[in-house]
Amino acid sequence: MKRLISANNLLLVGVVVVGAALLGVATSGRFFGPVSMTAFFTYLSVPILIGLAQMITLCVGQLNLAVGAIGGVAACAAGVMITSWGVPPWIGALSTVLVGALLGLANGLLVVGTRINGFIVTLAMTQILIGVQYGLVGTRTFGSSAWSPVTDFGDAEVLGIPNVFVLTLLVAGVVALFFSQSVSGRRLLASGGNAHAAELAGISIDRTLVVAHTLSGLLCGAAAFVTLAILPGVNSSIGGDWLMPSFAAPIIGGVGLAGGTVAVLGTVLAAMVVRLVDAASAIFKFDTSAVNFVVGAVVLGTVALGRLREVQAARRASILRSRRAEAALAEVAG
Repeated sequence: MKRLISANNLLLVGVVVVGAALLGVATSGRFFGPVSMTAFFTYLSVPILIGLAQMITLCVGQLNLAVGAIGGVAACAAGVMITSWGVPPWIGALSTVLVGALLGLANGLLVVGTRINGFIVTLAMTQILIGVQYGLVGTRTFGSSAWSPVTDFGDAEVLGIPNVFVLTLLVAGVVALFFSQSVSGRRLLASGGNAHAAELAGISIDRTLVVAHTLSGLLCGAAAFVTLAILPGVNSSIGGDWLMPSFAAPIIGGVGLAGGTVAVLGTVLAAMVVRLVDAASAIFKFDTSAVNFVVGAVVLGTVALGRLREVQAARRASILRSRRAEAALAEVAG
């Protein structure tokens, strides 16, 4: 796992500090008011969770295009269970995590069973789940008054920090410990870094793919739970705008597309950057398409820069090997 103190993390911290300062100046300090700060950190929770969900699939060299669809189905299913079926609010809300994990498990089993790239599988699953989500709620919106104990939790704070953000940080900490301390986490990284070497070491690549997609779905379900806690209701639009932020956070945070790496702190910081862009968009009335263009351009630029670094590193390694070979030949000839 990438070190906590890295050039990328320090750069992201700098961007967050400068961005927040500029918004503070532009709003004459109102951005740092208690109401604004509470809203900022409350709505930061979902970008962090979906970023971590995408990070887990990226670490094994996979993609999860169904992040938003999984979260949308989980949230809408919970709304239906609570409102129409009479399921107790907390049980219904927490079922989002189970639903997300099961849908992630289905993705993993399909990837392993069909031997089709995860990009295709999750793309197809997205379309299926969008249909399921619409089938659950149609054009209706289920109001959060039906699960008021959950929204009370979402509105509450701990020492001035929103409960949902504290919960999100705890989840991020668990994810970090999973990759740094657990055998399963290290197996995921090993299989993503070098699948052939991992197989020789006795690691099941199929199992790691299933685990990665299951955990990714579980975190999408956690994001759905937060959505239930902070939004006034759920409908068929939930999750529709999750895909780009889910990629932006880990990629800008320093996770490579090739697999084998995670960057939990970087993902959290990058999600904060994306949230600052959203806040600036609301304050300055930026066009949504312009904001999406900027975020997409940053993600593409980050990927291109990472690829350039990989090529340069490979070139340096090749030159070094050539020099060593030449030195060895000269020694033999001498």
